[in-house]
Amino acid sequence: MTSSDLQEQLNIKAINLLQEDADKIQKLIEVQMENLATRYCPLYEEVLDTQMYGFSREVDFAVRAGLVPELTGKQVLSKLERNLAVLYEALNKKAEEREM
Repeated sequence: MTSSDLQEQLNIKAINLLQEDADKIQKLIEVQMENLATRYCPLYEEVLDTQMYGFSREVDFAVRAGLVPELTGKQVLSKLERNLAVLYEALNKKAEEREM
């Protein structure tokens, strides 16, 4: 096995691990979207925010270590951030509807 083969395997492994972690966070987002009726749970929001912060640090490390291309890392993180923003918008809209 050459060093370039090893590097490629490490890159693939890193991307797969990041995607697994992203999928777990995405599942948390989806569960909360399905349960909008239970509106605002500060603890759940804290968990999501903490998970997102930790994930952003994982991505940063993988990029800095040369295991993941910067663009790939940014794309995975950006997708999660957009989905989280959609969740927060939906929660805010639900709260406004209840106040009326």
